[in-house]
Amino acid sequence: MHHYKKHSHLERLLDRAKPVTLDDASRVLILSDLHMGNGGRHDEFRHNAGLVKTILGQYYLPQKYSLVLNGDIEELFKFSLESIERKWAEVYELFIEFKAHGFFWKTYGNHDVALLERKDYRLSSSLVESLKFHYGDETILLFHGHQAALFLWQQYSMLSRAVIFFLRYIAKPTGIKNYSVAYSSRRRFVIEKSIYEFSNQAKIVSIIGHTHRPLFESLSKADYLNYRIEDLCRSYSSVDDERRPDIKRKIVELKTELDECYKKGKAIGLRSGLYNNITIPSVFNSGCTIGKRCITALEIEGGLIRLVCWYNGRQTRDFISERSNLPIKLDSTGYSRVVLNEDSLDYVFSRLHLLT
Repeated sequence: MHHYKKHSHLERLLDRAKPVTLDDASRVLILSDLHMGNGGRHDEFRHNAGLVKTILGQYYLPQKYSLVLNGDIEELFKFSLESIERKWAEVYELFIEFKAHGFFWKTYGNHDVALLERKDYRLSSSLVESLKFHYGDETILLFHGHQAALFLWQQYSMLSRAVIFFLRYIAKPTGIKNYSVAYSSRRRFVIEKSIYEFSNQAKIVSIIGHTHRPLFESLSKADYLNYRIEDLCRSYSSVDDERRPDIKRKIVELKTELDECYKKGKAIGLRSGLYNNITIPSVFNSGCTIGKRCITALEIEGGLIRLVCWYNGRQTRDFISERSNLPIKLDSTGYSRVVLNEDSLDYVFSRLHLLT
């Protein structure tokens, strides 16, 4: 119990979570941090709204996915719920459609917690604090992630009315950027580390949002690139001469991408306190849908979990995948999907149990 005392609030979150059973036929899409506003220039969702509507309506619904929205879907610090629902009515209708072939659940985050006070909220029947997927004997806990910084969150809640007033009536009109955990590397890491420690102790997988940073098996993008470069270097001596130029070219591309990660402060991954050089695959993060270049999401399908990226296919940017997967275009929409990483849930849980 000594280990759990530090994370007792997360343990309670696990105990109270809404249970959902998954099997190998389940298909689930997990999105977080849409930060939907009123459609104006301060609405961060506006830039990728067309992409989100397209992939929901033309890819995930036809393939009969269930949907989990993992917090901070509405930006209630800056905008009224009425203005958000009025502007994005079509998006709300798409959310609700996911109930037809599976389930639709929505956790709340720190930016949309005020929804708990709104009895007229149209998605209130799907609103929960956390979910737990039962996959055989294993557990996957889904929650937004702000709960990991309980003391900061309690202070934030007490000041929420003042914060909302400032952001909605002062910062937004004057263009002051919202200072949140998503923009602070140090605070992001503290939150992720707390969830990582709890997940390892509880021997569960946690899926979060909140920090806007995609994580797959607790690894940052920089971790992926480092491992990929190492794999290619190891394989270089064992391949024939015809393949060596391709490997050298790929290593140069990956090194360039890795340099960008370090420049942007995205190099920190998670490590166990006991096994400092071994990463335990206990934390996944779907990232966010307000990225300038793309949106990221997690998919669970057929016993697999994968991190995917959707982007405008007309962009020239190369999206580097751990598995070197090629982007696939979505019909004539102009949008493309690339799998950044994928593993079986059985492997993830086996590794989790063996390393903790």
